[in-house]
Amino acid sequence: MRPGRTPAELPRNDWACLVIPDDEPRSRRHRPFRLFLGVLLLGVLASAVVLLGPGLLDSVRSGGGVLPVSSECTVETPGGTVGLDRDEAKLVTTAVALAARGLAAPDTAGIDEAVVQQLADGPIDDAGPSLSCRGSAAADLSVEQITAGGLTPRAERVRAEMAGVFGDQSLGGFAPGGVGQGHGGDSTHYDGRAIDVFFRPVSEENRRDGWILAHWLVAHAADLDIQYVIFDDRFWSAHLARGRWHDYDAPAPGNEILRHLDHVHVDVLGGGTG
Repeated sequence: MRPGRTPAELPRNDWACLVIPDDEPRSRRHRPFRLFLGVLLLGVLASAVVLLGPGLLDSVRSGGGVLPVSSECTVETPGGTVGLDRDEAKLVTTAVALAARGLAAPDTAGIDEAVVQQLADGPIDDAGPSLSCRGSAAADLSVEQITAGGLTPRAERVRAEMAGVFGDQSLGGFAPGGVGQGHGGDSTHYDGRAIDVFFRPVSEENRRDGWILAHWLVAHAADLDIQYVIFDDRFWSAHLARGRWHDYDAPAPGNEILRHLDHVHVDVLGGGTG
């Protein structure tokens, strides 16, 4: 072996010929091996970034540290992004909703207080989405027909579950026998699969109340077979696995109703192939 040649430059079959004299200092003996381990580690990390892609980058907290890649839900707080599992998200959104009504709320002692505060008060500068949950659209649901109340059984369950947590609400978008006008041509309202929950007039306080409901719906989406939640120029979809909120492109003329500024729209999956 030529003098000065490092282990990294050796062909694979040359490793067996590498001999370090016994009288060489210990630090020099281990230097080639440490170099090899460093290169190997960098290779593993590079492979992980390629394989995990955006999912790995999304897991980095803005305040430092790393979230588990498996976090089903996240909450954006002033101190950074906090990960929650689905049960924690359901618990904290229910607690916030009940507390807002002045009712006894379940214990959230095991959840970061910053999460509770954020979901209760919303962003400091402006109302908007704070909680996101990964979407998951069940593919084995049966097709349901409109019941006498104007909703399918799945949509009726959403209405009943909302009433149990939020009490009496101003609802629309459905009627006994169904609705036949007032919405876009392919609207799920015509199938009895959609409910509008009104927060009028449009104000900062009503927007924050609307986001409390929107977060609760997203946290419970998997249990209630919810497909879409639309509010305040934003939408969430069960069909988008990453579960982020996206800008909602309202049709013309883009008024308060069409932009969903004055109401939360929620609809359920249709089942079958639809």
